[in-house]
Amino acid sequence: MALFSKKDDKKANENVSFSVLPDHVGIIMDGNGRWAKKRGLPRSAGHKAGAEVFREIAKECGRLGIKHATFYAFSTENWRRSKDEVDALMRLLKEYLLEAKEDVAGAENNRLRFIGLRDGISDELLRLIDEAEEDTKNNTGCEINVAFNYGGRQEIVHAVNELIKQGKTQITEQDISDNIYTVPDCDLIIRPSGEQRLSNFLLWQAAYSEFWYSDVLWPDFTKYDLYDALREFENRNRRFGG
Repeated sequence: MALFSKKDDKKANENVSFSVLPDHVGIIMDGNGRWAKKRGLPRSAGHKAGAEVFREIAKECGRLGIKHATFYAFSTENWRRSKDEVDALMRLLKEYLLEAKEDVAGAENNRLRFIGLRDGISDELLRLIDEAEEDTKNNTGCEINVAFNYGGRQEIVHAVNELIKQGKTQITEQDISDNIYTVPDCDLIIRPSGEQRLSNFLLWQAAYSEFWYSDVLWPDFTKYDLYDALREFENRNRRFGG
């Protein structure tokens, strides 16, 4: 697409492989608004461009053999944004969900899950979310978690409340790990756009995550940026506090 920056076309046919891959990658899709502002476009145009990048990177995670990839799409704090911007994000989600079955089925047999609160999301979107999850539940490729109306603190509170419902009076770390939305440990968190903070993303899972930052705005992020992050991860010495 003309919207995106292109890298050397010679790389298109390269056979990329890694000696070490993270099992779980978390990606904070940041910079859509700034990308649009730099071009004199409405913020919704940035989100639309970013949604296309999400599709491509999700497919690439599956192609590479990553088991779990969690994409931060809409936080519990994002409701504070303007109504126009929130509405645009909801429209993009609907467009994606309407195409999700074909899109995900053709993307390395990936499985699609949505994590976060259902409050505030329309019945139509909730129905489409449920259908997308049902349609892909038996797929065996990468589990693509879309964090939508999600907050890391809220996720931990949710896990504790689930344990209270189960009658727990003492709670262990393993109890919480067993009741959060995603697989517990996130090996690598990628944040483009120049910001260097978690922003309430995967707080429990990030205890021993490696972090990779880039100044590239999300709509300009390509699979080659993903490769750079994975190469750096491959060379990290992970000691887990030992």
